[in-house]
Amino acid sequence: MDICSTETPVIGMVHLPPLPGAPGFDGDRCALRERVRRDATALESGGVDGIMLENFGDAPFYPDRVPRHVVADVTALAATLREEVSVPFGVNILRNDVQSALGVAAATGGEFVRVNVHTGARLTDQGLIEGLAHETLRLRDQLDADVTILADIDVKHSAPLTERAHGEVVSELVERGRADAVVVSGAGTGEAVDTTVLEQVVQARDERGIDAPVLLGSGVTPDTAPELLSIADGAIVGTALKQQSETTNPVDEAAVKRLIEAVPQ
Repeated sequence: MDICSTETPVIGMVHLPPLPGAPGFDGDRCALRERVRRDATALESGGVDGIMLENFGDAPFYPDRVPRHVVADVTALAATLREEVSVPFGVNILRNDVQSALGVAAATGGEFVRVNVHTGARLTDQGLIEGLAHETLRLRDQLDADVTILADIDVKHSAPLTERAHGEVVSELVERGRADAVVVSGAGTGEAVDTTVLEQVVQARDERGIDAPVLLGSGVTPDTAPELLSIADGAIVGTALKQQSETTNPVDEAAVKRLIEAVPQ
C-alpha cells in the first residue's frame, strides 16, 4: 500500500496549540487558524509528502472520546488546512479518539488517521487505554470513508500490560485489527526509535508476508533519517521540523528541507 502516493512518505506534523476548553487556550481562534496556515504552508513548501493534524496542545488528554467542541474545532482547522495545501493530510485526536478523527477526515477530505492504541491495551498517563478496532473498522465502513488507518505498536508515553513478541503484535494489528500501516516510535515525543526494535518489527512483518508499511513515529532527524529510512518505509516527523527543534514551536521551512534532503532516494 502506498501512503501519500509515494514510496518513502514523510508526513510532517501540525501540532495544534491548546484548543478552546483546554488548559492554556489563549482565547484567540483566529490565531489557531493562522498557525495552521503557516505551519501547513511551510511543510508543503519544504517538501513533505503529507501532513498530520494533531491536538498536541490539549494536555492533559481525554483517554478516549473527546468532547464535541473539540471535534468541532479540529474539523474547522482541518478544513483550513485543506484550503492551504494540496498534499494529502490526516488527523490524530489524542489520546485515542480515532472515531472522531475518522469523522473529521471523512468530512474534510483527509486521507489517513493515526490511532495510538488500535488493538490490545496500554498503560498510560490517562490510565488503561484499550483498543477499539472493532468499532473503528465498522465506522469507516458506515462512513464509506477511504481513510487509511496508521496504528501504533508500543505507542510512546505508555507501557504494555505484559511483554509480547513483536511478530504477534504486528499480526494482531494488521491481520485481526485490519490496520493499514504500523507505526514504530521511541519512548516519548521526539525520542529516537530503537533500531533493534524497528528491525524486529520489519522482520516480523516480512516473515509473515503481511502487506503493511512500517512507519517511524518519532525521533527522525536529518542525521538519523538515512539509516532509519533504509529500514522503515516512511516517517511521521514533528520535532525535527520545528524552530530550534522545539515541538511546540512553529514549523521551520529550512528544517523541513534539510530533513527531506536526507531521505534516501
